[in-house]
Amino acid sequence: MTLPILYSFRRCPYAMRARLALLASGIEYEHREVVLRDKPADMLVASPKGTVPVLVLPNGQVIDQSLDIMLWALRRNNPNGWLENEEDALNMIVQCDGDFKFHLDRYKYPNRYDGANVVEHRAKAAVFADVVNVKLQNTPQNYYTFNSCLGIYYAGYMPFLRQFSNTDKVWFAAQPWPDLQAQLATFEASKAFTTIMQTYAPWQAGAEAVIVNSAKYSFFPIF
Repeated sequence: MTLPILYSFRRCPYAMRARLALLASGIEYEHREVVLRDKPADMLVASPKGTVPVLVLPNGQVIDQSLDIMLWALRRNNPNGWLENEEDALNMIVQCDGDFKFHLDRYKYPNRYDGANVVEHRAKAAVFADVVNVKLQNTPQNYYTFNSCLGIYYAGYMPFLRQFSNTDKVWFAAQPWPDLQAQLATFEASKAFTTIMQTYAPWQAGAEAVIVNSAKYSFFPIF
């Protein structure tokens, strides 16, 4: 049986959220781990833009945007209700991918951007963290499971907030975001996160396929 092929990089937050959605969907796929400094030719043929994640479907269709991969997987199979309140969830993800990601990059990697002011970009990125913390305050804690309608919220933006928190852990811990801080810690310790963060050897043409059987994970609690 021909399976979808996912080109991924373990530490990329875009690839993380694609893997989380595939996990939640229960869809089986072939995982191909990418070394970013030595991208495989097969991936570049499929998606010349050269960034991960890239999903190649059995019919040859290529999906090379992480949110599109999430929606493809969840619209194909959504046993845990991740697409309930989809419009609100996507609005939050758009905020994450827009202003928040812009300022996160300049906060985390100031040397890559001329004139980047770390403190200013951190303060502007913190606006999104405030929004998420308020949302968490108003959400019953038992919603945070794989069976939750809020699953796509977490998969969509928690990998990026994790980057934000890890850039300066002391500063982040001192901020008035107790709900966000607690849920980030729980997210990192979750079965879902530890499952999608398994380490794979870099893929090479002709190597034995690494098959991820997401179906065996798709009903356990995310927290």
